[in-house]
Amino acid sequence: MSESTKLLRDIKRSVLDLSPIVQGGTAADSYRNSLDLAQHVENWGFHRYWLAEHHSMPSVASSATSVLIGHIAGGTKTMRVGSGGIMLPNHAPLVIAEQFGTLASLYPGRIDLGLGRAPGSDQRTMRALRRDLRSTGDDFPELLEELRDYLRPRSEDEPAKGVRAIPGEGLDIPIWLLGSSDFSARLAGQLGLPFAFAGHFSPNYMQTAMHTYRNSFRPSEVLNEPYAMLGVNVVAADTDERANYLASSLYLTFLNLIRGDLKPIQPPVDNIEELWTDFEKLTLNAQLRSSVIGSPETVKKGLQSLLDATQADEFMITSNIYDHAERLRSYEIVADVWNS
Repeated sequence: MSESTKLLRDIKRSVLDLSPIVQGGTAADSYRNSLDLAQHVENWGFHRYWLAEHHSMPSVASSATSVLIGHIAGGTKTMRVGSGGIMLPNHAPLVIAEQFGTLASLYPGRIDLGLGRAPGSDQRTMRALRRDLRSTGDDFPELLEELRDYLRPRSEDEPAKGVRAIPGEGLDIPIWLLGSSDFSARLAGQLGLPFAFAGHFSPNYMQTAMHTYRNSFRPSEVLNEPYAMLGVNVVAADTDERANYLASSLYLTFLNLIRGDLKPIQPPVDNIEELWTDFEKLTLNAQLRSSVIGSPETVKKGLQSLLDATQADEFMITSNIYDHAERLRSYEIVADVWNS
């Protein structure tokens, strides 16, 4: 198949969930909604469901990511469930190996381990997580190597190792590298691992990272050829007008983030132009310019355009929508678009 004829139906579709906490809601509400969403998208043919590690954010309930992965995997049947991602510098590699070894033992053949090198938090939270504040993430390759060593299979005649991940050792737990620049793209390519790019908040590096990953790729026992997944914001509704209204919650979330005024997910507003400055508008439109917002027809065109530009092997859709029923409808429209 030539690049010009690659269509949405030729690639997989998946979900990235931060288990959003909305204004007036609780984390318990978020977990119920996440499980409900996971069960719906599994029925709609989505391939995997990932949860992201963030800390000290009033809008995100997925901080204990491994625990929530178990909850979602336990409430679904066949869909892959994993992390998008675990921020490895926040944790001892042995702990992650044991946690995901436990998950893979409970739900064999269904668990993914996506890894990032950012803290997913501010410096004060980093200190509370017991991280070395002198670390800049440059030791990520060493942490990754240690983690992979804990997970690799060992023969019966191999000398016993002082520290072992049990469970974890020898289990089939696919490792993905996540990135919003070209650092992890290059590392994933060199190691022959699958790569997921955060296009939903870092569109400026999207083409560079995808190009870097493919150009640096070396076949491995994991992959014979590169496999790249792209994170995409999608807000879909029955009309463009309705979708743009719902998408104001997404813009408000990022607006509050750049203002340092962290809040739960806010309800949509009729006129967001009244709420931001010209500079803030330019900043957010640049950061979110790869978002796909609109009716089914608009969403189909937007996603196909992203596919044409990136030749991604999979899209991971995230939908930051205040109302749970509207969020479900957005993913249902995406499923319909894929099948049309």
